[in-house]
Amino acid sequence: MTKLLEDAIATVRALPESDQDIVAKFLLAYADPGIRQYELSEEQAAEVERAKLEVREGKVASDEEMAEVWRRFGL
Repeated sequence: MTKLLEDAIATVRALPESDQDIVAKFLLAYADPGIRQYELSEEQAAEVERAKLEVREGKVASDEEMAEVWRRFGL
């Protein structure tokens, strides 16, 4: 196991169990030789396209607005 993977696993161990399960599912899917490529669902792909359009239209939060969001959520 590489040092980077060891560090990543150590970091994941500190996450809540529900988040650990998400990471584990992703790793298992990635490690399966038959899957190797993550594919977005049609809904996820559409959401990415909507987000890209909003960015092109300048509909993004400023750094100050995002700092306020993170502050409100205690992050």
